[in-house]
Amino acid sequence: MTITDPIPTEVPQTDWLADEQRYDSGVYHKHQVVMTRAEGATVWDSTGREYIDCVAGYGVANVGHSNPEVVAAIREQAGNLIVMPQTLPNDKRAEFLKELVSVLPAGIDRVFLCNSGAEAVEAAKKFAITATGRTKFVSMKRGFSGRTLGALALTWEPKYREPFGAAVDNEHVSFVTYGNIEELRAAITDDVAAVIMEPVQGEGGVRPGNAEFIREARRLTREKGALLIMDEIQTGFCRTGKFFAIEHFCADACQSADGIRCGCKAAEDCMVVPDGMTLAKAMAGGVPVGAFAMTAAVADKMPAGGHGTTFGGNPLAMAAGVAAIGYMKRENLAQQAAEKGAYFMEKLRAIKSSKIREVRGLGLMIGVELKEKSAPYISALEHDEAVLALQATPLVVRFLPPLTISKEQIDSVVAAFERVLTAEK
Repeated sequence: MTITDPIPTEVPQTDWLADEQRYDSGVYHKHQVVMTRAEGATVWDSTGREYIDCVAGYGVANVGHSNPEVVAAIREQAGNLIVMPQTLPNDKRAEFLKELVSVLPAGIDRVFLCNSGAEAVEAAKKFAITATGRTKFVSMKRGFSGRTLGALALTWEPKYREPFGAAVDNEHVSFVTYGNIEELRAAITDDVAAVIMEPVQGEGGVRPGNAEFIREARRLTREKGALLIMDEIQTGFCRTGKFFAIEHFCADACQSADGIRCGCKAAEDCMVVPDGMTLAKAMAGGVPVGAFAMTAAVADKMPAGGHGTTFGGNPLAMAAGVAAIGYMKRENLAQQAAEKGAYFMEKLRAIKSSKIREVRGLGLMIGVELKEKSAPYISALEHDEAVLALQATPLVVRFLPPLTISKEQIDSVVAAFERVLTAEK
């Protein structure tokens, strides 16, 4: 088979589920289904059953599964060059960096490329330390930063940290209640390197931040000489109805007409633009990629060789990223997410069920908080209704569909959710 041949849609049948369960590490709770194909917001299992996907690879497939433009870019690049270290400049890497910076807030124009969100957080911590000469961090209660040891120290949920004991360095991290300004003021002391937060907490229950809290974090970090780092790993790349969720919290005077870049004349004038942003998930249309994007002032303090990665910035991921970001811009996916998200939440709020406590979110990052455990309803959605959804805290059903999902598919998801909520147990 050559790279120009069509991708086969059927493969020889074997006991894939048994093989994966036999040889996998065991850290994942496996669904009893094998997914083999996907397109847009639809996925198919090995039996041919069709599902509407509101997981999207944990918020990765923003441009839709197997987006034709991303697939074409990968095919072409695979025939030219797959891997090249960042010490050797590459045409696709340069193209990607320029494309990425074109959608970032003003002043965020230096990028460390890696392979995942957790790696982006690890990089952010090191850049913050070298930029400030400090080693302490402030993170948010209910926040999630990843599962590597360095990122885990910034993750609030004890069940993730406690099995690893003292290896998780929490002595250098203070957690504050998301939205509590008094706690924030007390925590940002003169020895803090950075405050890191998600503009919308994902794993913490799909909880949007508020402008007053984020603006005060920006003011306090400037006053104390600390960095403000926004974790846009899940919220970035049009998911919330803006290219980046931080744009929701910018003052009206800061907003540019196109809604993509902050309109401030300089980053230091803006009430919310951070010193750095952790990025990953949707950035390359499904191909693993991560980045820590930052100001020049932060980047220039890291000594040469102070950090690195073998696969970060590889040409294959870069080609996919160029295609994905180009598609987001041309198809105005941020506006699509805003409109579809508003429609989705309106329909969810119209469900007549006493089990629903609240529907909340931004764009197509939606959480439905129930008055009882959400897991049985997520399971019923998959098994009875062929709809894939996620949990976010024990009570919240999270919907993260590809931004290309149709309104007809949204209607189907809402109808399915209403049926499982009202079904007799």
